[in-house]
Amino acid sequence: MSQFDLPIDQLRAHRSTSVEPEDFDAFWAKTLDETRAHALDPRFARVETGLALVETYDVTFAGFDGHPVKGWLVLPAGTAEPLPVVVEFLGYGGGRNLPHTQLLWAAAGFAHFVMDTRGQGSGWAPGDTPDPVGSAPAFPGYMTRGIEDPATYYYRRVFTDAVRAVEAARSHPLVDAARTAVTGGSQGGGISLAVGGLVPDLAAVAPDVPFLCDFPRATTLTDRMPYREIGNYLKTHRGNVGRVRETLAYFDGVHFAARATAPALFSTALEDTTCPPSTVFAAFNAYAVEDKEIEIYDFNDHEGGGPFQQAAQLRWLPGRLRA
Repeated sequence: MSQFDLPIDQLRAHRSTSVEPEDFDAFWAKTLDETRAHALDPRFARVETGLALVETYDVTFAGFDGHPVKGWLVLPAGTAEPLPVVVEFLGYGGGRNLPHTQLLWAAAGFAHFVMDTRGQGSGWAPGDTPDPVGSAPAFPGYMTRGIEDPATYYYRRVFTDAVRAVEAARSHPLVDAARTAVTGGSQGGGISLAVGGLVPDLAAVAPDVPFLCDFPRATTLTDRMPYREIGNYLKTHRGNVGRVRETLAYFDGVHFAARATAPALFSTALEDTTCPPSTVFAAFNAYAVEDKEIEIYDFNDHEGGGPFQQAAQLRWLPGRLRA
């Protein structure tokens, strides 16, 4: 795939046509208030992994509507004082995986909290968190579950889980709550942007090739999954375009980016047909903080920078978390 999207000078100026709902803030405040009526009840159970240099905890906490959500907390072995924490969200279809696969951030000297994604974890990595909420007819996948109404949309539950994951991570005595970063790739990048707009006191946000941004452009520009799930749904449910777009506006990373308060390091790939670069730049250009950077990978698809982006994050994050 060659570079197919806007030229770089136009990408740097691109703005989404997504219309922000008038009650966007009220919708999310009500959602979080209703979930916080349930006790967070974070539980951390030490697990034996066979790894001598890290300590791993199996985590359970109450997410959306009090539903139990799983995660991992990984600490450098022998941690005695509170550490800055990196809270990570996962890509589409994957789960928290086995605990020995989560080593990067603990090896760098941070606490690392990995949130399982409800209802996922049967694609490229196993997960352990069901989604107990049903939905109206949907295209296979997650993008159209409950899409006729923002109150029932799948990502309302996921984004709320993610806010609660930050709260759960911060509750551990060996985590320094004042030094919290969120990160993730693809879907995890989109979730990171949502949390960046909903949690006002983060130290850093690092969305890697983020998904769930600039829905009006993404759903008409690319025919790759998962965005194409929405097109396939509308191909069957003719006449529902307006209602679906109204729902998606409550979950667009562009609108969360406009509410961000923490420094950010984005990435995008100019041959990415899964999360087209214009959709990433729409969120980056809307991001409300001057201290923001974007790494651009000219000849990569959705793998983006891969280990090169991890190296960029390892250079960038310590300055935000050790201060």
